[in-house]
Amino acid sequence: MDHRYECLDGNEAAARIAGEAVRERAEAATAASEELRRTEADLHRASREAQEHAIRLAELRVRRQDVEADARRRFEVDADALRLAHDAARDLDEARARLQTVEQKISALEPVNLIADEEYRELDERLGFLRAQHEDLSTSIRDLEKALRGMTRTAQERFMEAFEAINRNFQELFTRLFEGGRAELRLVEAPEGGDPLETGIEMVAQPRGKRLQAISLLSGGEKALTGLALLFAIFYFRPSPFCLLDEVDAPLDDANIHRFTRVLRELSSQTQFIVITHNRKTMEAADVLYGVTMEEPGLSRIVSVNLA
Repeated sequence: MDHRYECLDGNEAAARIAGEAVRERAEAATAASEELRRTEADLHRASREAQEHAIRLAELRVRRQDVEADARRRFEVDADALRLAHDAARDLDEARARLQTVEQKISALEPVNLIADEEYRELDERLGFLRAQHEDLSTSIRDLEKALRGMTRTAQERFMEAFEAINRNFQELFTRLFEGGRAELRLVEAPEGGDPLETGIEMVAQPRGKRLQAISLLSGGEKALTGLALLFAIFYFRPSPFCLLDEVDAPLDDANIHRFTRVLRELSSQTQFIVITHNRKTMEAADVLYGVTMEEPGLSRIVSVNLA
């Protein structure tokens, strides 16, 4: 019996010890749970603060980008230049005052043409194009002037050559048609360095037995014969395929008609002459005669006669 009591007392003691151990562990578990809740609360708070800081950081990045863009737009500087120019020890109030002064000066200026740079480039390209065109035109003008000078010089040489040859022929034919006397063509005196092509030509004649005088002072027959001498002088220099003469022999007498037809006959080997005339001696010198007759009133007929 006593032994049973001793065993019971031992079990109770062990149960008390075990209960105390369980209680201690329960208290430890409770404390651990409290510590875990506090840690979770701290972690949640830290996470929330980290999220807030991330949002703030994103806002600051956007703000920095806005500041950089505004600096490029307003002051034409980039972020690297701003960072290099940043001085933490600088007096910001002084910088703000200077900035305000500069902004006031800019505001006082006239409105700025924002596309002026683009317009300048377009105008510069247009100017370059026009300068190239001007240079091409200037070169073309110089080439044309050079060619014109060459052609003018050639024309002057040919004119003087033709004038001298025709003048010689005119002097010879005048002497033949008038059986004496003299005549010549003269260039009207031009200013020094003037163009011979732009000068006038004066004709002077001196029939046999008369003094040298202008053509306007000659008689009708002398004028006609002098004009024929000039015409034939040109034909001797450069013959024409054909020539039509209308009543040119009307003012001439028989002696002058004879000399006229003699020269006409010489030139007929190179030029075909068609002469409208009523003079019998001129008709006698022709190879072929064409005439109009009216055998019946109101009825005309062309008649041809070959005298060759």
